[in-house]
Amino acid sequence: MANILIVDDDPAVQITIRLLLERAGHHVTVAGDGRKGLALFEAGRFDLLFLDIFMPGMDGLETMRHIRALVPAIPIIVISGRSATPDAYAEPDFLKMATKLGAVASLQKPFRAGALLAAVEGCLKAARPEAPDVSTGSR
Repeated sequence: MANILIVDDDPAVQITIRLLLERAGHHVTVAGDGRKGLALFEAGRFDLLFLDIFMPGMDGLETMRHIRALVPAIPIIVISGRSATPDAYAEPDFLKMATKLGAVASLQKPFRAGALLAAVEGCLKAARPEAPDVSTGSR
């Protein structure tokens, strides 16, 4: 299956996502902040990346900017526990902002297992080049 990097400072979130992904057959690597995540990303080959937006040190948006400079096409799913309320006086919708900056999908914490797995499958399918059509008999 896929080689996936999770970058999140919350150990409970790390464990939850890791277990869900490993049970689905994926290989998972975890980093607790953006700097460690970027170092792991530069040292390995990943098919998909989970990025928490709010982390101490290098946040998810800054980490995404560096990763996009290295591998522009890698699918990134951003996650956040901050409110996504439509109230005009509330903080901005950071998940929506992150998708405008290059994330392929976003998940609001707490998320359902099915939503996480569907997002992963959707991102991996979109990132795979189309297989040649063998039904036509042409080679």
